[in-house]
Amino acid sequence: MTHLDLSVDDELAPLELPPISRTQLALFAGASGDHNPIHIDVDFARAAGHADVFAHGMLVMADLGRLRTDAFPIGALRRFSTRFTAITHVHDRLTCRGRVAEILEADGERLARLDLSVTDQSGEQKLAGAATVALPSSKAARDS
Repeated sequence: MTHLDLSVDDELAPLELPPISRTQLALFAGASGDHNPIHIDVDFARAAGHADVFAHGMLVMADLGRLRTDAFPIGALRRFSTRFTAITHVHDRLTCRGRVAEILEADGERLARLDLSVTDQSGEQKLAGAATVALPSSKAARDS
């Protein structure tokens, strides 16, 4: 399927990720500058009423962004929004999914509006999102 062939209800290839690890959380904290102890300090997380540390919401959002950039060039992004719906725990195995919700034209561009989601190994939704991406026009695709 090419971007010219996209239709409503087409699904992006899912992005299946390895289990969330403590090392991943520590590395993300360092890379993002988000050292909130709820994500890296088990004692702090337990004192706050959680059984363990849990993933940064922005880590999960970044994974969802990877799904989108795997399918479309980064320069095609016009809008990206997310809503966090549940905590992502250590050892959760996440799958990012996307579906074409609408093909439209706006401001002289052919666009696809995508419905996006991240779920864990039990099917629990962790994040819901949407993106709008520019699609090549049939003329631009022929010229390249």
